[in-house]
Amino acid sequence: MSSPETTPHEQNADACPVIASLEQIGSKWRLAVLHELLDGEQRFNELKRSTGANARTLSRVLDDLGDMGFVERRLEEDAPIATYYSLTDKGESLEPVFGEIECWAGSWLDESDLE
Repeated sequence: MSSPETTPHEQNADACPVIASLEQIGSKWRLAVLHELLDGEQRFNELKRSTGANARTLSRVLDDLGDMGFVERRLEEDAPIATYYSLTDKGESLEPVFGEIECWAGSWLDESDLE
């Protein structure tokens, strides 16, 4: 048990980097987009189709991931105009994390958990 003088931050000092990381990437849609972009650059509609997110949600998530430095946007202005999204070095650095999550899921989740 902690003393009355111990702050919640001090009690969770070891967990803080994990919590801060999950606050950046931990939403369902952020994880889905990051995972899809591990396969390479994709257009908005490709991401929409592969993640199942609606256009508004996907737009917001891509903006958030861009603001945090995980995703970069490239606009191709030739007809037809196309917007492409890809991972930055920061985003690509998550590849081993996704590998570990997939390994964990293979060991601990059954088929009903994956639906």
